[in-house]
Amino acid sequence: MMIIIGEPSNANAPERGEARAVAGGKWIERWKDVVSAAPELPGVWRRRRGGFHVRARVIDPRTGKMREVNRELADVATAKAALVILQTEVDKIKAGAVDTSPVVPQFHAFAQQVFARKTDLGKIKSAAGRLKWKGILENHLVPAFGDFYVDQLRPMDIKAWQAKIAALIKRDEMAPTTANTILGVLQQITDEAVDDFDIRDPLRGVDPFDTREHSTYTEEEPNSLAPDVVPHFLGKMRELHPEHYAFTFVGITTGLRPSTLRPLRREGPSADIKWTDGILVIRRSHTIGAEVMETTKTDLHQRLALPREMLDVLRWHVDNVLLPSKMRMSDLLFPSVTGGYRSRSCLDKPFGNVAAAIKLPFNFTPRGMRRTYQDLARSLGIHDAVTRAISGHATVEMQMHYSTARSNEVRAALSQMSSVASGSNVISLDQAREKRAQAKARRAASEAGKTNPGLAALSPAPSTSNPSSGGESGGELSNRSANYGAGEEIRTLDVNLGKVALYH
Repeated sequence: MMIIIGEPSNANAPERGEARAVAGGKWIERWKDVVSAAPELPGVWRRRRGGFHVRARVIDPRTGKMREVNRELADVATAKAALVILQTEVDKIKAGAVDTSPVVPQFHAFAQQVFARKTDLGKIKSAAGRLKWKGILENHLVPAFGDFYVDQLRPMDIKAWQAKIAALIKRDEMAPTTANTILGVLQQITDEAVDDFDIRDPLRGVDPFDTREHSTYTEEEPNSLAPDVVPHFLGKMRELHPEHYAFTFVGITTGLRPSTLRPLRREGPSADIKWTDGILVIRRSHTIGAEVMETTKTDLHQRLALPREMLDVLRWHVDNVLLPSKMRMSDLLFPSVTGGYRSRSCLDKPFGNVAAAIKLPFNFTPRGMRRTYQDLARSLGIHDAVTRAISGHATVEMQMHYSTARSNEVRAALSQMSSVASGSNVISLDQAREKRAQAKARRAASEAGKTNPGLAALSPAPSTSNPSSGGESGGELSNRSANYGAGEEIRTLDVNLGKVALYH
């Protein structure tokens, strides 16, 4: 086993940048340090700032490659003590010991490592996600913590930074939700550091920013259209911006994210709309530029059975809007005028123009299409399960976040509660059971009438008063579902006239 302590084998050919003499020739700059020109003991140099600098090279038996021991020992008093430390490090390598003290990087370097790692592993999939991470690192985290070694970052450092951000929030220069997004990225980086270097979590005991007094949507600014305003908005959109009418129509009536509508393909071998069967497949997502993810934000693939009215709107769009040759050459359903993907901001100005034209008293943005859909579905009594199946909301909480309880709904609900409380609309348990039995009998007669039309005339017509706030949802499997983008590991929803099928 070869061990080299001290100078390289060719002392007249120093390593790059290592041998630059200083005043008097007594000290030289070497290994990013200033040490004596000659070692006091093999592999041990005295440092001008105090202590010693040790260096040795040895072949690692675990890899067969040369490894270097190169350390500054600022607190060591004698050359002999420094030599003992050097020899101990050499013996560890000779014995094949695993290095238990990895070099801990500074925050700015480690944050980039984590970013690259997550991107390579596909945990940050979209171009928008990568752009968000890059912006948070460059504008917030690196300026605040970049020079810290990650094992030296303390909760008190994080809290001091939080105090500065809290001042921005107080001055309305930053939303607390934005601050928590930044804190979430910091949490991911420190979690990786805790695992990689076995250090104490610097975010232990650090609370998120308080969002209780912050409302993204208010009664004055709901960013949602009331059901009776929807046709006026869409009619004016068709009049002022017909090129965006179909996109807006589908966005409001399905609640799908604009990022999943932009990459829809109308033709080609992988067309997402099946014109003959009236099927729309949601399986891709587009955020920025020409990059498309071959999945959705929630990894949920959907297969929607479209009604005739929606197909008519889409056919009108294809026949009357996609007239320029570049749009015709594209296989996209909603291409830009150049045939590529529409930008994220393509609807901003049209929405502003239409809102002004119908004198909408609040700001309405494209994000509001998803909120409007939730309110529209609720007003029509569509079951929550079907509502989420169409819009692609992953949880009930997200569905509620995008919903607006309007004053007329609240008034109707309170009126019913007041009637019960005052005794003017109270029925007995037996009466309630009888009403349910009658409703069940009417449904059974209706189903029988479908099988034998002659029976329909003998059964009473179902009551249409006081419709339920929900609908009915059931499950069924479609033999054709696997043909429309359902991967083995991806959840897929098959939605057809209120029927929801969930399969893997």
